[in-house]
Amino acid sequence: MHRLIVLMALWVTSIAYAAEQNIDPLVFRALDAAQTAQKQGDYTAARRALDAASGQPGSLEEALLWRTRGYLAWAEGQNGQAIELLEKVRKSGTLDAELQMAETLNLARLNLSEQRYPRVLSLLTPLHADADTHEEVLQMLVQAYQGLGQSVKALPLAERYVQANPQAADSWLQFLVAINADAKRYLAAERWQRQLLTRQPNNVQGWRQLAALQQLSGRHDKSLATLRAAYQKGLRFSESELDRLVLLAGAAEQPWQGAKLLAGMFEQGLLPRTHMREEQLGLLWWQARERQQAAQIYRELAARSGNAKHWLHLAQLELEQARWQAGLEALRHAERAGAERSKVRAWRNWAESEMSVEREKHVASAG
Repeated sequence: MHRLIVLMALWVTSIAYAAEQNIDPLVFRALDAAQTAQKQGDYTAARRALDAASGQPGSLEEALLWRTRGYLAWAEGQNGQAIELLEKVRKSGTLDAELQMAETLNLARLNLSEQRYPRVLSLLTPLHADADTHEEVLQMLVQAYQGLGQSVKALPLAERYVQANPQAADSWLQFLVAINADAKRYLAAERWQRQLLTRQPNNVQGWRQLAALQQLSGRHDKSLATLRAAYQKGLRFSESELDRLVLLAGAAEQPWQGAKLLAGMFEQGLLPRTHMREEQLGLLWWQARERQQAAQIYRELAARSGNAKHWLHLAQLELEQARWQAGLEALRHAERAGAERSKVRAWRNWAESEMSVEREKHVASAG
């Protein structure tokens, strides 16, 4: 619908401009007849009218006929032909500044629809310095950069637009959040996400997104505070949403932050303890090299479940801390619980070897 409105307006502009410039009457009548036919949806008649007229090379008449044929091709969905004709018009240099600008914008629209992103940039980049109030120019530039996989280059344009237009649509803020996050500029992304939340303070997904950004920036305390603030407002997250926040820390190679967040959720009552989540907490502490905390988790799990895997994990954690007797005791429990004997034997042999080395060092130092 927007395209049709634009095209109708341009037909009228062509006729009005032709009348003002006092062009050849034959060309004027051709333009007028083509407009009438186009309004009636008779594109064949419109082309016939245009084919009956011609302009001198380099003349305004020639440019207006090209222009009208270009918009007729656009109306028919022949965008490639429309681009070719409007490029010729733009290069002719026969139009005034206002119409020349219209051709530039419409060529950009057409090239964008055909995913010709470099041409969109070449057409619009000279304009964006004065485009603070021209939302569509900035939108097209942003789309072109995105199409080229260079979204970061669109950030200054989008930021300038939003700063100049405080009531800019939410989509602009969402774009700034997404691109800053993709570029690992989490603090900047968080700033824009907070602006979105001031507009939609009861949007649960917005709060979760803010917590996720804080988690990605390694600030588990801020993330937990955000979740707690949302709960105090009466907003509720699903367990799967909270679980994803913890997984996000693991994916971002931040196990310590993930462990702190999960432990905090347990303490705050935001997420119920389950066997699987406690295993996850133990694993996160282990990955973060916090073996004492990990051992405590697995010790409690093993005592409750009697699971061979839990006892074996506990044994490994104790032995990694040179707690030999505690490790060997856990291995005995693991073996009785049905752990794979080869694994138990391998860990026991390693522990006994390390203990032997320590005894020899002790004897040597005592002597």
